[in-house]
Amino acid sequence: MKNYKLTIQYDGTRYKGWQGLNSTDMTIQGKIEDVLSRMAGKQVEITGSGRTDAGVHAVGQVANFHLEEGWSEEEICSYLNRYLPEDIGIVSVEEVEERFHSRYQAKEKTYLYRIHTGKIPNVFERKYIYDYQCPLEVSRMRQAAGYLVGTHDFRSFCGNKKMKKSTVRTIYEIRIEEKEDEIRIYYTGNGFLQNMVRILTGTLIEIGDGRREPEDILTILEGKDREMAGYTAPACGLTLYQVSYEKEH
Repeated sequence: MKNYKLTIQYDGTRYKGWQGLNSTDMTIQGKIEDVLSRMAGKQVEITGSGRTDAGVHAVGQVANFHLEEGWSEEEICSYLNRYLPEDIGIVSVEEVEERFHSRYQAKEKTYLYRIHTGKIPNVFERKYIYDYQCPLEVSRMRQAAGYLVGTHDFRSFCGNKKMKKSTVRTIYEIRIEEKEDEIRIYYTGNGFLQNMVRILTGTLIEIGDGRREPEDILTILEGKDREMAGYTAPACGLTLYQVSYEKEH
């Protein structure tokens, strides 16, 4: 058996998220497994670096799977791109070491959240950007983001209120870029909780429009209560941008 690493991009608009579900065939994982299984003539399961929610996109999702010898990287990539829906694409297929695991060995993940602040709707990118249509004070958002960088208990920013596992995560960087009528927020960390990036974004937006103060982040972190943080920003603005690994595979 060989172990293969996939780098995947997808428009998540019409899907129920990454993870395969028995109740629907409209998941990214499910679509890829169906095509791989058809190619191999038997069931093939893939493991993703992490889940993305319904409506969330990716340009750098990573997954791995095992397959019997007889297929080249080029053949697998070509077959997948031929038979997958047009809103899912395989960027690359790479044979890796047997012990490589896309989820357990991921060192960093970077998410991008895009916010449209102009008054005229961004018609052609409406599926990939949050059409907020109001100005935001980026200096306040950057100040607040500074309090979020580092290792903290992010329970207040977790969408699963019944989460029993540790909610401690490390954010290495939050980079906020201003473009004409658009704000882009890049989050890089060792991992993210359910809805975490979207809740962080909703909270930063509330700070950017004056509803909260940058220093409120400290109280929210200390409170460990989801009700203390801001709203959950829409899924459409979020993209899994990159997953990084050490070069052991």
